[in-house]
Amino acid sequence: MKRIKIHLSLFLLTLLVYYCSTVPITGRKQLSLIPASEINALSFQQYGEFLKQNKLSEDKEAVAMVKRVGVNIQKAVEAYFTQNNMMNQLQGYPWEFNLVESNEINAWCMPGGKVVVYTGILPLTKDETGLAVVMGHEIAHAIAQHGAERMSQSLLQQLGGMALSVALQNEPETTRNIFLAAYGVGSTVGVMLPFSRTHESEADRLGLIFMAMAGYNPEAAVDFWTRMSQSGGAKMPEWLSTHPSDETRIADIKKHLPEALGYYKR
Repeated sequence: MKRIKIHLSLFLLTLLVYYCSTVPITGRKQLSLIPASEINALSFQQYGEFLKQNKLSEDKEAVAMVKRVGVNIQKAVEAYFTQNNMMNQLQGYPWEFNLVESNEINAWCMPGGKVVVYTGILPLTKDETGLAVVMGHEIAHAIAQHGAERMSQSLLQQLGGMALSVALQNEPETTRNIFLAAYGVGSTVGVMLPFSRTHESEADRLGLIFMAMAGYNPEAAVDFWTRMSQSGGAKMPEWLSTHPSDETRIADIKKHLPEALGYYKR
């Protein structure tokens, strides 16, 4: 039994080393078992289904703002990747920005730059700069391949590291649920929590830089997250939450502001 555990540990260590990629800007190593082409294809399918099942906003002014902010941040991301000879990492990114009618205070970005903003968050963003805080954060999740990383962890835990294409064929419902969970649909208590908090903090840092490069003052992030913290609802203790506590998040954002302001051209 001891020998089996040793061999299993060595196998997992080899797997982690072989399937390791690096997050842009932060340099953090991450597990990545899924080719970008496969997770992008799944993303586009799920995004299309979501848009069919939900009502797009008809508020022309708000829709235009969402698309304007999205394109500005897209250009900032592309500029950063071009400057650092990493544009190949953005291959297969047919960016799309949509505003959906919902009272939910939420926004997200699937792989390939597929973004959705809910109308329910607009009263808290207040203006275009506040919206840039949210969209910069969500786009950062996709740029840092957090969804692929979370899904890789789940495939390893639940399906023994099965390839995504095989998992979709053999366990389609489980694989779909893993995908949705990787993008915050549902919650997980246990080993996944530390990674999720890391992802959120990392997206905050990258999002500040991307919004700054897009011409939006990153200092607005402090005000936005302060408004979010005051928006009501019971708060879980940080150790049980997939997100950092409001106090931790705001303190970390303040620490990252000098770096982000270095990219900001007023």
